[in-house]
Amino acid sequence: MEMIKVLKKCTAALLVSFTAMGVQAQTFKDGKLWLNEDGSNYFKLTLISQVWIRNTDMNPGTTINGFEKDNFTDIGIRRARMQAFGQITDRVFIYAQVGMNNFNYSADRKAGFFIHDITGEYEVARKHLSLGAGLSAWNGLVRYAAPSVGSILGIDAPLFEQTTNDATDQFLRKLSLYAKGKFGKLDYRLVMSSPMSITKSAGYTPTIGSNATFSPKPPKMQWQGYFQWQFLDEEANTTPYMTGTYLGTKKVFNIGAGFQYQPDAMWRTGHNSDTIEQAMQHFAVDVYYDAPLNAATGTAISAYAAYINFNYGNGFSRNQATMNPGNGTNRPDILNGSGNGYPSFGTGNLLYGQVGYKFKNELIGKTTLMPYASLQYAHYDRLQDNMAFWDTGVNWLLKGHTSKLTFAYQSRPIYQVMPGSLLAEATDRKGSFLLQYQVYLN
Repeated sequence: MEMIKVLKKCTAALLVSFTAMGVQAQTFKDGKLWLNEDGSNYFKLTLISQVWIRNTDMNPGTTINGFEKDNFTDIGIRRARMQAFGQITDRVFIYAQVGMNNFNYSADRKAGFFIHDITGEYEVARKHLSLGAGLSAWNGLVRYAAPSVGSILGIDAPLFEQTTNDATDQFLRKLSLYAKGKFGKLDYRLVMSSPMSITKSAGYTPTIGSNATFSPKPPKMQWQGYFQWQFLDEEANTTPYMTGTYLGTKKVFNIGAGFQYQPDAMWRTGHNSDTIEQAMQHFAVDVYYDAPLNAATGTAISAYAAYINFNYGNGFSRNQATMNPGNGTNRPDILNGSGNGYPSFGTGNLLYGQVGYKFKNELIGKTTLMPYASLQYAHYDRLQDNMAFWDTGVNWLLKGHTSKLTFAYQSRPIYQVMPGSLLAEATDRKGSFLLQYQVYLN
């Protein structure tokens, strides 16, 4: 825990530097630099590191630098982030986040941190309405369209809930205007976003075909919203990021619903080789429950389920390949692409569920365990067979989310494009073993 002490000292030193530049702080308390007597105005820094070691059974035909590989072990930095935010006056809130994602052996070297978020926000009506703007993770549709990465239940967030992740946004962040607030038990967010150009996304190809893809034409505004009824404890909406699990420190039961809509976001060719433009429109409902089971012993449960109707246009399919260990393929008939990719995004219907159980406190010395399991199950237009991706593992909570070790196994389906058809059929399954260490200064 020496690292934690060092980081806290560094954070305090950085915050003190703000005082030296003219901020009249009263005290440094609870990780915050108080800007007034009661701490209602404050400034804070956080830091997180997530490091993976992983063994992956590669998709058929995967190559690394031109050499075919069927199995590979790598180490990578899944996420490294620093947040800086604060309620700098009674009504003004500022938020910024810098960091990097997916830095492994094949990543560009010395890429450095980049801006994830930068927003300014003004509270118009106490608790009921705040308006903000900037590069923002305020998204609609579902709970984990903006996950709090430091409190994820499993090894990773359900990334398919970030529907345009790094296609027309920047790792889920968008250039947006947003409104948020609470009315009693109702928590809401409404967002107008300016989508980023698909031509700047990795792997972009200008070819148009029979299956829908993101259109390179100047994008129209994207509209999205998410509404949740918080039956039990109220969750904070200071930032857009939604907690994965509270480890039994709160009793939360929410039911949510959301939407996302962008006119003419997609294009494809019709039967007469004409260009057809289609709207991107998604609708979803979800439910979240996270609560202690026995307050005396510390046991707790966390559960989440979602139903999403995705409509990206006819035949749309897009692979997810997190920190992909492969960088090429000699099997163009494999829909998954290289490495660990699988068709996570698509037009159709999806069901997702995750559940975890926290054992009693001090199960192993001062530490405890929290096993979990999740399933992504989808019927997509492009796939002849339904898609099922599952993930199971255990968190070793050395000190809550501050210091935890997660071991997981993920199983994904392999799809092969059928000869003479636009459809792909499931032919095999591949898996990955992952070990993550997280340290989180919050």
